[in-house]
Amino acid sequence: MDPLDFLEPADLLSFFHSRKTEMSCMENPQIFLNQLRDHNLIPEDKYKKTIRMKSKDNMRKAVYEILDWLEREKSKHIPLFWKCVFKDVIISQYPTMKLLHNSLMDGSFHFDPKLPERVESEDSDEKGSLKVSDGEEKETKSTRKKRKLRSGSTCSDSDVEQPGPSAKQTPGQKKKAKKIQFSSPKKGEIDEIWTWPLYKTQLPVTCGNVEGTLIRDKLAKGEKCILVDKQRFTPSEFEKFAGKESSRNWKMSIRCKGTTLGKLIKEGHLKAAVYKRRMKLAKKSLLASYSVTDEDDSEDEESSLEAQPLTEEATGGEEREEQSEPAEMSPDHYRSTFKVTCGALTGTLYKSRFGSGKCGKSIRTEMSWLSPEEFVNISLNQRDASWRKDILYDGKPLSVLLETSVLVIHSLLCKCKCCKPKPEDLENQKNDDECYICKSEGEEDLVVCDNCPRSFHQNCHLPHLDDAILGDDSLWMCTFCVFKANEKYRYPDEQRTEAVMSCQISPYMLECQYLLLYLCSADEEQIFATNPRQYLEQYSSIIRTPMWLDKISDKLQQKEYKTVGKFVSDVQLIFTNSAMYNRDNQEFLDLGKHLKQLFDREFQKAFNIQD
Repeated sequence: MDPLDFLEPADLLSFFHSRKTEMSCMENPQIFLNQLRDHNLIPEDKYKKTIRMKSKDNMRKAVYEILDWLEREKSKHIPLFWKCVFKDVIISQYPTMKLLHNSLMDGSFHFDPKLPERVESEDSDEKGSLKVSDGEEKETKSTRKKRKLRSGSTCSDSDVEQPGPSAKQTPGQKKKAKKIQFSSPKKGEIDEIWTWPLYKTQLPVTCGNVEGTLIRDKLAKGEKCILVDKQRFTPSEFEKFAGKESSRNWKMSIRCKGTTLGKLIKEGHLKAAVYKRRMKLAKKSLLASYSVTDEDDSEDEESSLEAQPLTEEATGGEEREEQSEPAEMSPDHYRSTFKVTCGALTGTLYKSRFGSGKCGKSIRTEMSWLSPEEFVNISLNQRDASWRKDILYDGKPLSVLLETSVLVIHSLLCKCKCCKPKPEDLENQKNDDECYICKSEGEEDLVVCDNCPRSFHQNCHLPHLDDAILGDDSLWMCTFCVFKANEKYRYPDEQRTEAVMSCQISPYMLECQYLLLYLCSADEEQIFATNPRQYLEQYSSIIRTPMWLDKISDKLQQKEYKTVGKFVSDVQLIFTNSAMYNRDNQEFLDLGKHLKQLFDREFQKAFNIQD
């Protein structure tokens, strides 16, 4: 899918409105105009009149008039306009278009100054004003599963009936998961950029007049997390760099779009480790009312503290740890899933589905969703087992998460979907709430497998699923289940890599579809799913033949591969490109290597290869 599809039409129109002059000043705009003409976005008479002009000034005026006409008369076609002018042939010809493309893709256009309303005359500020509306806020749409409307299996904080006689009893509605990357904000969320999927990994921050980029995961680990001109700082170092050292409270002095980091951390939008300061406590002077310190040899990675007046006894050389702020919550408070075990059985506990030991099928195993009590019963075959102590997370009983309020048991009066489910809710709890491939709910239908807990968008699954499947009452099995059911019968004899690679792909389409779906699911952050040229700078100058998972999926669906080897070659090309482009980026280099290892191992298992 084109990343532009994730941007609101109103945003694209507003962006177009403020960039008409830039586009009209491009040198030699004939190719640009030809592209508009090819897509029926320019009147034929205006096109012919403009390309005959010899004066550059007149041509610029004519191009601006064409763009202005397009905005006034064909505003609904602005998304198509951006798609056609962002083709490689146009971007390579016009540096201006490349800059505009980058601005849209990285979301930086959101930081443009807000434009005043357009005034047609001095008589009225409102008459004829150009208003770019976000449109009516769309009614929340439940994610639909096979043969039914999907109402969701999770419960939000407003759903939960908290313990106590005065607890509220009105269930809320489940919030929809947001699609990964290249998304625009919804109405009412314009300034809350920290909720946008586009800023899932980093945020723009300011301290005073200094701007920087906050790397979210490094903040959560307590590392140097703010990048300014290729230099990394801890929050306190960034505060000092910006000249705000006197405030000594980075949570208040560093802001994102006017909101302090402290507020974002408190509301759960950011995770932050405890940044600590250390200082030496000197011997108390017998002659003065304050302490005298030797030269500071602080071990703090942020900054040392100056000696402060002391009124309590302190022994020489003793080191005291002083936190720069109150201790943060445990990182577990910010987690939504937990890897749990009980005996030999493993699973993933989802906080959003948890109600109590009996309520809410909150633990996802490979083949089913289970409540905590069911999880223990299957593992230990004990119906009187205590799930609080028998289920382990990180080697500790689950009761630890309950004691620290990471998990909260719902009240007996709770009427949420976990505690008082309707028949359709119970049915929905059997399958995942998000697509197994792209890891999002989205606005599309989810088709559920009748043999396993997986759910899929119609175009994420391979082969793609027809609309008829949604209304079909017969049982349906996903490619994963079909492959597993037939695996032991397909290759009783050992195979050789060379022989497999030279085979025609048609008899082995199931194996190839399974392998690609397996790889797409393993790429949890969808790093290798989309065209890297759309969001990585200078990618085309380093990588001659880009390849990504969605492109391979389309080629499989369209049956463009003739042999198994051609399919495998494209998959391996993704890893080769990753290794070349990410030579200096160890994190993504390791991710590519990990996915390659998974694919190679699964490829040998799928074809029973024993070289």
